[in-house]
Amino acid sequence: MHVWSKVALLSFGGPAGQIAVMHRLVVEEKRWISEERFLHALNFTMVLPGPEAQQLATYLGWMLHGTRGGLTAGTLFILPGFLSILALSILYAFFRDLVFVEGIFYGLKPAVMAVVAAAVVQIGRKALHNSILIFLAAAAFTAIFFFQIPFPLIVLGAALTGWLGGRAFPAYFLTADAHKAPSPPSQAPLETPLWRHSLRTLAIWIPLWFTPLVALALWLGSDSLFVTLGVFFSKMAVVTFGGAYAVLAYVAQQAVETYGWLQPGEMIDGLGMAETTPGPLIQVVQFVAFMGAFRFSGDISPLLAGLGASVLVTWVTFTPCFLWIFLGAPYIERLQSNRALKTALTAVTAAVVGVILNLALWFSLNTLFAEISELHVYRLRILLPTWSTIDWPALIIAAAAFIAHFHMRTGLIPTLALSASAGILYRLIF
Repeated sequence: MHVWSKVALLSFGGPAGQIAVMHRLVVEEKRWISEERFLHALNFTMVLPGPEAQQLATYLGWMLHGTRGGLTAGTLFILPGFLSILALSILYAFFRDLVFVEGIFYGLKPAVMAVVAAAVVQIGRKALHNSILIFLAAAAFTAIFFFQIPFPLIVLGAALTGWLGGRAFPAYFLTADAHKAPSPPSQAPLETPLWRHSLRTLAIWIPLWFTPLVALALWLGSDSLFVTLGVFFSKMAVVTFGGAYAVLAYVAQQAVETYGWLQPGEMIDGLGMAETTPGPLIQVVQFVAFMGAFRFSGDISPLLAGLGASVLVTWVTFTPCFLWIFLGAPYIERLQSNRALKTALTAVTAAVVGVILNLALWFSLNTLFAEISELHVYRLRILLPTWSTIDWPALIIAAAAFIAHFHMRTGLIPTLALSASAGILYRLIF
């Protein structure tokens, strides 16, 4: 438990940093598992929906100590981020009008915008190996930004394209790693037949996932805000391929434009919270739920509504992660040797680059411009910023953050801290 608590408290810097911390502690320092088995576990979590770092912690705990170990490692990985985001959400809801607090978020918004832009470049370099994959990324960006096609449909379309394209043109959809022999079988504990294990896992985790939603629907009605939040983020838990940045584009647009839970700039503030606290980046959904319930609390105390929504959305977001691990881990070898799955995931990863580009552009427009109009031509939507409303200080902070983080390799936390300090200084002076 001590090691997993340490992993949780040190899990800053997004998935790459979190995975590096686990590797250092579990493989290099404790030598609990070999390098090969660690990579084998990482490959498995990369093909699942949800935050790969949290699922990797769950898988490693399961590998070492069975279900109890998986529950302990996965839960401890979430807990620090949950408490941190909850505290910051309360601070944001009640005190964001204070100059100091407002200055922090003023500086964080353009910095987060720059971090997402850097992620587009970094992920694109790794994922887009040829013209076909570049075309898929461009098509995904066009679909979600201009035509507002839902993110789940883009994922399904990309997966189908990769599956079919991999059969016809495997050279375009198989990376060099895909041609290597699969790793040796995992020695993870499993004493029952696979079919019986699968049925038992489903019988336990499916009710755990959906019982709170059914109970809330019976108590408050199926159209209540809490049921809407629970159902929406349950759907997100199933389609969160490609990391948090990919799905957050869809969450941001739905939370702001469809449901009105947030104002455009508030999603960027929430992402800044998640970037600067330990735990998975997808924990930002807790902030979305808190603000939505706080704003539309009805007869319930806004604070109590926000607390309840935070717990509910965290539950429906991460309960499926435990389900995927406990259900799928015994089948890991079959997944790792499945060529069709590899080609489908290659295409999904390419599409995710386009979706993240959409997130970067959407954040940039809402951070830098006070007014944005929409032009609709049939099903095509074009966002037109009013150039006279550009926020020049925010643009300067964003440019400096991008240069520091991407070109000068300044760490994420120092970049965000310096940007927040610049925001405070600007608000104190002006």
